[in-house]
Amino acid sequence: MNIQLIEFLANAIKALSPQEREFVERKLNQKADWSSLRTKILKDATAISKRREEQSFQPDITDIIDQMREERDRELLNGLEPNEVNS
Repeated sequence: MNIQLIEFLANAIKALSPQEREFVERKLNQKADWSSLRTKILKDATAISKRREEQSFQPDITDIIDQMREERDRELLNGLEPNEVNS
């Protein structure tokens, strides 16, 4: 434990105005809010999974590969000069 750092921080906090202390307190308590938000997200995800009857959220890998190929082909064709496409 870094005692010097803790003492420095304690003194710095004591020197703050009441409004600044309140702001610091809110910032320190945000972690608790994140924890409750995480719990809610996991609960919602479970409910959605049940509603979807455990179906995967991701599309078939073949569909993803086909889509990526089409996008790459479009990008390559857009990079060519108009007279090069007809050659």
